[in-house]
Amino acid sequence: MSNYCQVTGARPGFGFSVSHSHRRTKRRWDVNVQKKRYYVPSLGRTVTLTVSARGIKTIDKVGIEAVIADMRQRGEEF
Repeated sequence: MSNYCQVTGARPGFGFSVSHSHRRTKRRWDVNVQKKRYYVPSLGRTVTLTVSARGIKTIDKVGIEAVIADMRQRGEEF
C-alpha cells in the first residue's frame, strides 16, 4: 500500500529518535492510511482510495463529489 493520502497529500515525516543519552537514530512517522471504497454517483461506480484519517473526515465534511473533482483537477488517478 502506498504511504500517502490521495485526498490530503500527506506523506511520511522523517526525523530522529533521541535516546536518554542523546544518541540519534533515524525514524519515520507514517501516515495513518487506509484503503476505502466510495460510491461516486456522477461516475456511476465505486472508487477505491488510499486515504488518511484526516482525508476520511474531509470526505465526510465536503462530500465525495467535491473531493473527486479536486483530485481530477490535480491529475490524481483513482
